[in-house]
Amino acid sequence: MPDRRRVIINSDAKNEADDQFALVHGLLSPTFDVRGLIPAHFGTRRSDRSMAESREEIDLLLDLLGMTGKITVADGAAAAIPDERTPADSPGARLIIEESKLAGDGDPLYVAFLGPLTDMASAILLDPELVRRNVIVIWIGGVDYSGLDSGSRIEFNLSNDIAAANVVFDSGITVWQVPSNVYRQVSVSYAELDAKVAGAGPVGEYLVRQLKEWNARVHAEPIESRSLGDSPAIALMLYPGSGNFRVRPAPRFGAEGHHVPGSGHPIRVCESVDTRFLLEDMFAKINRFAERTQG
Repeated sequence: MPDRRRVIINSDAKNEADDQFALVHGLLSPTFDVRGLIPAHFGTRRSDRSMAESREEIDLLLDLLGMTGKITVADGAAAAIPDERTPADSPGARLIIEESKLAGDGDPLYVAFLGPLTDMASAILLDPELVRRNVIVIWIGGVDYSGLDSGSRIEFNLSNDIAAANVVFDSGITVWQVPSNVYRQVSVSYAELDAKVAGAGPVGEYLVRQLKEWNARVHAEPIESRSLGDSPAIALMLYPGSGNFRVRPAPRFGAEGHHVPGSGHPIRVCESVDTRFLLEDMFAKINRFAERTQG
């Protein structure tokens, strides 16, 4: 058995302020063999160059970590797929295809999506044989299956490419889904971040500062906390037992993000995650990195 997990992380890194924590956590995890990072788009509501902004943020994080040139970065698609039959070809989709061909029985490829599923759907459409390989897709997206969480707004990651989500969920590929009712529970306070992260060198300082700046821009009401909603993807790759899963038949997603009958292929839906393990492991690795690099 391999002693490291082969991992690709697909991230709409400049969309909000939580991708940055997940990316740093993944890059600092010694059991991850990070085969590449894929900058993802996050629609056009906030920017008309969202994928490029994600690329710039990933490059910044790699620079802060001293990893520039050491990790493959392959740009994802600049926009959603036009329909369920047409891929958005990109270096990111091609990276997933090529790495999937190396996956063996005891060495799966984990592909974590912290935003839309555009590049996974495109990879499947470009190479339909991919679904028969040992690939595990972990997606932060979609809503609770009880119906209590749907509300009136479509979940953000799903909204940026519903067609892609339908391609992936219809395909039969292995899917671990972390819906919004679960990912919202990974909450941290400013006081906690100040005590455990902000003093951990340039990386820790940047992570906390950009989170507070994001909140100041987008929240009208008083706030001193944030959900690190993308981080369960990292925890589940580090330790799959940190999540409680229920196997469900794969749905499709309607135009408003609601569930409709789908292929019925079994998927694993995460219903809770061990936030103590997730956050403490992240904090410890960020601080260990700071100690090592500051001498």
